[in-house]
Amino acid sequence: MVADLSINSENMKVHQKEKMISQLRLFMLDEDPSIQHNAVLALGRLVEHSEELARIVVKKDILHQLIWSIPSQPHHYKKATVFVLHAVAKHSPELSQAVVDSGGLDILVSCLGAVDPEVKEAAAWALAYIAQQNTMLSQAVVDAGAASLLLSLHTNDLDREEVNTGTIALLKQIIRSPDVKLKRQVLFTLIQISKHSVELAEMVIAAYILPDVMICLQDPDEYVKKDVITLMWEVVKHSAQLSQVIVNCDGLVEVVDYLDKSRGSMKLPGIMMLGYVASHSENLAMAVILSKGLQQLAICLSEEDDDHIKEATVWSIGQIGHHTPEHANAVATAGLLPKLLQFYTGASSLEDLRLKSKKALKNILLKCTHLPSLEPLLSNAPSNILNHVLGQFSKVMHHDSEACQEFVMSGGLSKIQEMDAEPGSAQRKLINSIKSCIQEASANPSGKCRILKKFHRQPLCDVPLQVCSSV
Repeated sequence: MVADLSINSENMKVHQKEKMISQLRLFMLDEDPSIQHNAVLALGRLVEHSEELARIVVKKDILHQLIWSIPSQPHHYKKATVFVLHAVAKHSPELSQAVVDSGGLDILVSCLGAVDPEVKEAAAWALAYIAQQNTMLSQAVVDAGAASLLLSLHTNDLDREEVNTGTIALLKQIIRSPDVKLKRQVLFTLIQISKHSVELAEMVIAAYILPDVMICLQDPDEYVKKDVITLMWEVVKHSAQLSQVIVNCDGLVEVVDYLDKSRGSMKLPGIMMLGYVASHSENLAMAVILSKGLQQLAICLSEEDDDHIKEATVWSIGQIGHHTPEHANAVATAGLLPKLLQFYTGASSLEDLRLKSKKALKNILLKCTHLPSLEPLLSNAPSNILNHVLGQFSKVMHHDSEACQEFVMSGGLSKIQEMDAEPGSAQRKLINSIKSCIQEASANPSGKCRILKKFHRQPLCDVPLQVCSSV
């Protein structure tokens, strides 16, 4: 009955008396376990809503009684007792210190290793409230072994039941430690939690831990910064919604800045993060472009020699460029198509790099409409890539007579006339289609394409003249 009454905030004033606390203390000593449990639960609910009552609990030395009894009690009693410690500690640094002075830290740390997940979570929350009060208490939590135990419990493969919001809340407090090694451990644990499922990644984000994580990018330790970027990578890979959260927190800006300042394999998480963000939607891919992410990826391709970095960069570029012509043209105008072709055809390229380059190149070519960027590929692309290039020329030139004129002036027509395509092959049909586009444009009465006039009535195709169409 007392436990039920204590839930109702309207009854708080009735219970805010030392007499009530004293009565609850007597109930806690009762022989009936259910009465003991209800008394502890009622105490926790009362103290949670009143700093005055929390002070009375400390004054009457009830904390010692609770802490002494925990080891011998069943899990539901332990959970209720830990809740009382949490309810007292949350109010102020002074009350948190009272919990510490009563031996609460050791018992809470031991509860982190409890079999029952509810006891674990309650202990993690209580430690988080103590740690958030000030630097001294935060260090006390670390010194008591909370961090090392928590980290050891969460560095292996996880399932949803092994992680709770209390765990993440405690990690949020510990990450503020000036200890670089500890920061690395906390970030590594958050990475392990986030990578397994969208639900766990959402739990990390819901804990509002990002601001504390982002501050770690100012740490002089390069591995701390790398771990922050890796955490963002593991979060964004799950969904567009989580990617948008990271983007809204200036995640792209931070990653681009990180890539600009890092070298070698340290770049890998940043490169992958950009690729995963871009993969989810057109808008997110455009956000990567506008944040100069594509520019940084281009620099990676030109400066980095590591094949794994090249493979990741090529993959990310493909994720950016495959969405729409606007995205593909951004990749093309960055001068990346010849580089992708070089990786695909290069004899020294590893097989994985060649496959990724081939896929990225084809996907981008299917959307690219910036013909000046495509024209260099006419000279040295293998036939399977060349057909995609010719197809894009045919599609664009069918609707754009000025593009036909530019193609002739740049020497593009000469290049395709020199191609030795088999009669009746797909490549020959594409070449003829482009020639037909030029001849169509030469008959344009608008007079805008005067250079094409000389091709009027001059056969350019080895098939009868036909209306240009995309192939």
